[in-house]
Amino acid sequence: MLGTSSPVIGVPWPDLNDGLFYNDVVKPSDSGKALIEFYSSKYKSSAPLEGWLQRIQNEQITIDGQIITDPETILRIGSEVVYRRLPWKEPDTPYLLEVLYEDDEMIALNKPSGLQVLPGGVFQQRTILTQLQWWSRKQSSSVSEGSHPVPVHRLGRGTSGILLCAKTRLARTQLAAYFADGAFCIGRNRNTSMVEGTKRKISKIYRALVTGIVHDDEVSIDQPIGRIHYPGVAQGLYVATSSGKPAFSKVDVLERDEQGNNTLVQVEIQSGRPHQIRIHLSSIGHPLLGDPLYVAGGQPNCLHSDSVNQSFAEDGGYQRPTKPVPGDCGYYLHAHQLVLDHPRTNEAVKIIAPLPPILRTHGEAEE
Repeated sequence: MLGTSSPVIGVPWPDLNDGLFYNDVVKPSDSGKALIEFYSSKYKSSAPLEGWLQRIQNEQITIDGQIITDPETILRIGSEVVYRRLPWKEPDTPYLLEVLYEDDEMIALNKPSGLQVLPGGVFQQRTILTQLQWWSRKQSSSVSEGSHPVPVHRLGRGTSGILLCAKTRLARTQLAAYFADGAFCIGRNRNTSMVEGTKRKISKIYRALVTGIVHDDEVSIDQPIGRIHYPGVAQGLYVATSSGKPAFSKVDVLERDEQGNNTLVQVEIQSGRPHQIRIHLSSIGHPLLGDPLYVAGGQPNCLHSDSVNQSFAEDGGYQRPTKPVPGDCGYYLHAHQLVLDHPRTNEAVKIIAPLPPILRTHGEAEE
């Protein structure tokens, strides 16, 4: 339940989104190709050949503004080719966002688990970015011109907690530099940057519940993270790999549950690689409790199985993968605390997101 002392933004999602338009201008290398060849080869990750045939025959493709239903239509250089993805009902998603901090430069939101930050996959409208855009339009009479809040970092769809958003160009530039500087520090000296390095402009602390008992009170993890091919994830899946980029996490045990065989931990990271905490904790043999994707070793479950359902969705594209993907929820990870230098005043700002009950220690639960 959201705290009553903090303002809340967000409006209910429409039943259907607005669909999407994908525009292409025919390049010399594509001139002379048939329309079906163009789409089935260039965008084969979106739909198989049969799916693109369905979309063309369903009058979803135009060339220079004219609907084309003949898949063998020859393309000419410079023509504008447009595919319209029809509106669809996105999966059920939370929409209310608690405001944890706000001033003229930035706003910090308490992101609920299950809500995606930016558009991607089936979630094109039901995102935090969309809610920020709607909220900004409502505030247009009271906010400065050109103030369009945007997230400056990401949290996984299943992760809850603090999401920092910039309201001005200055804040967006400065905050982006903070995160980039953190990544550079880790790359330069990942073994000491969290402890002995120069003062960081931003610090992030998470709570997580992991499987098994973590015996050491403190654990430092410097496992590099990189991408591998993974069916159903077009850009590849991030995993623990020696060929990846440097990453560093500092883990402190808060409470051990011997009977339940799990451990409540606090994790500090500097900038963060995608899915860093999930990968790092699983790499030491303690995946997040309920994580459907990452297993011990920092690798995905079912890596070598076919995780794409080849049957068609209603719009001719592939059905969602049948095996776990990064956006699947079920794990317990919360961005609990954020400390940063204000992008305009340089004064220290500390932001705290209330903890979900399952991530509180016994002492905190009794307070």
